[in-house]
Amino acid sequence: MRRASLGANALYNEALARQCLDRRIPDKETLTSEVEAWQRSRNAQSSPVDWRFTTQDARIKLKRLYPSIPD
Repeated sequence: MRRASLGANALYNEALARQCLDRRIPDKETLTSEVEAWQRSRNAQSSPVDWRFTTQDARIKLKRLYPSIPD
């Protein structure tokens, strides 16, 4: 999995934990149905991601993670 998708998955899992998994789930079937219902609801809302910095700021801050390409 790429780094970008890991970040997206972390956001997804955090939202899931806060909004759906606030209690003990008794079995796998219940967990599956709860997550599917949450996912349908979440996708219907089209909730955007609220990034805390711009792309340009990210390039500056994360410069060490990306190789430099000479002109």
